[in-house]
Amino acid sequence: MMSLIEWFTVPLQEPFMVRAIFVSALVGLVCSTLSCYTILKGWALMGDAVSHAVMPGVVIAYVLNIPLAIGAFAFGVGAVTAIGFIKANTRVREDTVIGLVFTGFFAFGLVLVSKVKSEIDLTHILFGNVLGISDADIIQTVIISLITIVTIAILRKDLILFCFDSTHARSIGLNITFLYYVLLCLLSLTAVAGLQTVGIILVVAMLVTPGATAYLLSDRFDMMMLLAIASGVFSSVMGTYISYHIDGSTGGCIVVLQTVLFLLAMIFAPKHGLLVKARDSQTLSE
Repeated sequence: MMSLIEWFTVPLQEPFMVRAIFVSALVGLVCSTLSCYTILKGWALMGDAVSHAVMPGVVIAYVLNIPLAIGAFAFGVGAVTAIGFIKANTRVREDTVIGLVFTGFFAFGLVLVSKVKSEIDLTHILFGNVLGISDADIIQTVIISLITIVTIAILRKDLILFCFDSTHARSIGLNITFLYYVLLCLLSLTAVAGLQTVGIILVVAMLVTPGATAYLLSDRFDMMMLLAIASGVFSSVMGTYISYHIDGSTGGCIVVLQTVLFLLAMIFAPKHGLLVKARDSQTLSE
């Protein structure tokens, strides 16, 4: 029977696990930081759109023999631009436009994968392959993470106001169009970073779940950010450990653990949990 200490130390004897844990923790940190802004802005579906839209960019970048991150980022930004253009020039609602664009881009990517003869493994694109991540991909992830964190740190106050109340942000002279595209570009970058860890399909969970969990636990943004980061990094690291011991999908384990944390917060949150609401309802009825 493996002891608790061995449960944590045995995987660290494998170099690929050390790399996987580091990258998972880093991506969890970046995604959970950005998730606070996407939750406040109500952009869960936008994160889904960007993460799926990078699919054709990955394939085209492979064909052109350029870094996959460049193609993925280009198509992520392209999807955002297409959403903005269609929304501005038609009467179709934004949520409908997002659904149309991201499914169109994603389907185009599937067609390219089926027609282009390459070594690209569709399963790795969809669900990630952090256990087999290369040194070049680690460097890419670190660079993307640094760009995202530094940008958020510099524009933190402006982004918070933009997410809380864009009308007020405009009234005090902030360039909300600039902030809009900055946030969407950060979403694209983070989706590229998440490709290696959880893949295109599950990266949206990392961009939504930590922020949603923290939103139930705190009404203060600073505390919400800390809680989101804690849950994101914890679930990423522990999910990687669990996937090693059960020989399961790393991305799947990470997202399942994040979902479990959200459910616990939904039930036991001190102010907004179901137990508190049930107790308050019972008190009022009495």
